[in-house]
Amino acid sequence: MILRIRDLREDKDLKQREVAALLLCDQSLYSKYERGERELPLHLAVRLAEFYGVSVDYLVGLTDEAAPYPRRKK
Repeated sequence: MILRIRDLREDKDLKQREVAALLLCDQSLYSKYERGERELPLHLAVRLAEFYGVSVDYLVGLTDEAAPYPRRKK
């Protein structure tokens, strides 16, 4: 699976440790997510998509359209 998390992080000039703190994990685990050595759990993909303002589909490379989908009204 192609993840865009490294490109998104670098576009925001963030360090791995900063994003790892957002995800409540250590930098070495986050680094493995970026390199594809560990599978990114869905709940973390959702958190990153919300943080970067993109859709999960964009985050995981299923689409080139970055804009998130409109939220459902509750």
